Amino acid sequence: MAKTEQLQIRVSRQQKARLARDAKRAGQTISAYVLGRSLVEAREEFGEVLGRLASGKNESFALATLNDLLSKWTGGELAQGVDEAPTVELSPFLHNYVAAMVELACSKKGIATPFWTFEVAALKQPYFATELASLRPYLLMASPVPFKRRNLFVDASVGDRV
Repeated sequence: MAKTEQLQIRVSRQQKARLARDAKRAGQTISAYVLGRSLVEAREEFGEVLGRLASGKNESFALATLNDLLSKWTGGELAQGVDEAPTVELSPFLHNYVAAMVELACSKKGIATPFWTFEVAALKQPYFATELASLRPYLLMASPVPFKRRNLFVDASVGDRV
């Protein structure tokens, strides 16, 4: 969408410093950060998909929907959409899976990974996307780094389809 209008607001020196600090943490300009905090369309879309995941119904479909969402967003939309930690209750497996997907998507788009992803404790037991023991060495090597760090060993990730 073309930006044809300008908005000026007055803030205190302390408010501007805080906005600058928060924007830097988010890997955004102050303008992008303020817009992202006030225009929450992407954040709402992300929350809806996470709500479907939390419902426990059709988890694989909800993860595929999340994959599509993270893949189609621009860097700015991604930063806006995933900047806040999920507010829905997710299992440790799903919380790690979502965090790994977000981290990988941010890396692919060249934007800062939201801090909440680093606060998600990795799974205690490794998860392999297959029961076939003969494929596990392949998954150990092929899994993207954000998934490996979380003890998730999968073949496909953000942007891929199986």
